[in-house]
Amino acid sequence: MEYLHTALEVAVELGIMLFEWVGVAVLVVSGVLGVVHYIRRDPETRLKLAQGLAMALEFKLGGEILRTVVVRDLSEIALVGAIILLRAALTFLIHWEIKNEEAALPEAGHGPRSHEERK
Repeated sequence: MEYLHTALEVAVELGIMLFEWVGVAVLVVSGVLGVVHYIRRDPETRLKLAQGLAMALEFKLGGEILRTVVVRDLSEIALVGAIILLRAALTFLIHWEIKNEEAALPEAGHGPRSHEERK
């Protein structure tokens, strides 16, 4: 039984590291692309950057949720819970910003086409 517990801890730690690294990679790539789009004066720069930030936060949030599998005491649960709430709030705010940017872009002739235009 101890072997299974150790295997679970190792698998969870590897999963957490994977989610964290992917989140960091997405964040760095999004930031670099954001600078490139800014230099090119792309009107969708804010939207693209916000979408990248949201995706990075989703991976980081996934790592924190996975971390709840191996917490041992109440103080760790409280800390992980607080981190999850903070990241979820940031994700919500970024998605709100994305929605506002998408709503503003069609007015300027940019942004995603409507369903009727795609046909």
